[in-house]
Amino acid sequence: MIVEYLRPNSIREALILLSRPQPKSYALGGGTVLNRGTDGQIAVVDLQALGLGTLSMKGNHLQVGAIVSLQELLDFVGLPADIYKVIELEATYNLRQIATIAGKLVAANGRSPLATALLALDVSIEAQELGLKPWQVRLGDWLPLRGESIHCQLITSVSFPLNVHFAYEYVARTPADQPIVGAAVARWGSGRTRLALGGWGECPILAMDGPNSDGIDIAGRNAYCIAQDEWASAEYRQEMAAVLSMRCLRRINALVELN
Repeated sequence: MIVEYLRPNSIREALILLSRPQPKSYALGGGTVLNRGTDGQIAVVDLQALGLGTLSMKGNHLQVGAIVSLQELLDFVGLPADIYKVIELEATYNLRQIATIAGKLVAANGRSPLATALLALDVSIEAQELGLKPWQVRLGDWLPLRGESIHCQLITSVSFPLNVHFAYEYVARTPADQPIVGAAVARWGSGRTRLALGGWGECPILAMDGPNSDGIDIAGRNAYCIAQDEWASAEYRQEMAAVLSMRCLRRINALVELN
């Protein structure tokens, strides 16, 4: 139950509130997760007055403020085409109006199309904690380590590259369902290729990060060798991971040839 609502005017003030032992305090962006109800008594720290709602270019990277909504990101011109598809898969129109980029990453499980896509793109997160200098961490390093301590930290922005070819493919029981298997492939001009898989587990899996795309289907198959749950068998996910990763790669190759 939410027992306290706070709206700080500075990041430092927000960090002081988030660091309190009682009541346990959580950052509030769009509120799509906290509004579902929580066990025990908590306080929410509204981030709207902290200037974290901007989108800006920095070289070949897009800097996305923590409380930028998914709809604002969808409306931004210049993203890889399949990112728009991923955002629409992540949330319905109404939820996209309020769900924030940081909130979605904090709450994302392995079936999240957005987290899968951003893992493939090797995005970085900037975060702050009381008494420490701001730091940056790769999403792939941060996702598996999310835990109870996260409520003391404040994500301020997410940065991801735009000078990259990207494709996303998935299978689901219905178009409205989240993926049973999702494959996201990013390839840089140097040939570097990353494959991230979603659809299972607590967070997406990085299946490949190599100097080229050789063996991408094998990497996808190997990454899902134990990916079994009530939605699908490991054998099915292995097969689809290989198929979808190759489908993504063929689409990227076609884009490269066109350019």
